[in-house]
Amino acid sequence: MLDGHHLSIITLLRVFRWRAGLTWILILCETTLMALIPLFMGFAINGLLAGEIEPLWHLATLMAVLIVVGVSRRIYDTRVYGTIRVELGKAQAARASELPISALNARLGMGRELVDFMEETLPGAMASSVQLVIAVVILYAFSPVLALAGGLAAGLMIAIYALFHHRFYRLNGALNQQTERQVNILEKRMAGLTFVHLIRLRRLEVRISDTEAVLYGAIFVVLLALVLFNLWFATTEISAKAGTIFSIVSYSWEFVESALALPMTLQHWSRLSEIIRRINSPYAPDEARS
Repeated sequence: MLDGHHLSIITLLRVFRWRAGLTWILILCETTLMALIPLFMGFAINGLLAGEIEPLWHLATLMAVLIVVGVSRRIYDTRVYGTIRVELGKAQAARASELPISALNARLGMGRELVDFMEETLPGAMASSVQLVIAVVILYAFSPVLALAGGLAAGLMIAIYALFHHRFYRLNGALNQQTERQVNILEKRMAGLTFVHLIRLRRLEVRISDTEAVLYGAIFVVLLALVLFNLWFATTEISAKAGTIFSIVSYSWEFVESALALPMTLQHWSRLSEIIRRINSPYAPDEARS
């Protein structure tokens, strides 16, 4: 199914568009239901304080539908993306048959990361985008100031990630190149070479992890400042009931959780960009440099 195609996320989405499309529909349904829970919790709190039970039953019904949709999606996803992994691996093995086993083995593993991105990261990004929009709309309904604060936080977060993109791409490229040499190094059965190889992998992984830590630390500062501001604004500047304040804080925190998916997605894309270039190259790493 993938013979003759440039192997990339776009190609996989195009070739398997109907199967992937159904998972996306289920994801959007699940995400919308999930995003409505804090709002219905707020309604239930206000209703119970007023002696009304009906809003609580509305919340229970919403949760029951969410469970059915969520379980169904996960059962379907496993089968769809398993098929895509098989087809991608078959295409890689066919077109890279002249590569050394070390490079081919590593690239088969890297190719699976493309499908992992489709199965885990991309749906998470879609869900987070929907949740982000719903959170902003509902916060705006409470007060435009709350939504404006969220938009400002999102802009700062993207600007922070932009400072790290090139470094992530470069470090992941170095890690992938070292990984492609692993089988050849192990075949030599020389303890010294194996030790040096493992140390190089560790050093690269530590540098990537340290970069992630600094990036997410900076982003968390921005997003937690948003939550504190919205909590302060909701309790001091808006005349709101307890359930309404709960909803404002919940949607502010939901904004934070959703916004964090954006830099995670961009970071994965930085790595995948390097992998896509690599798995479509007919050369082994050492040959590419010669």
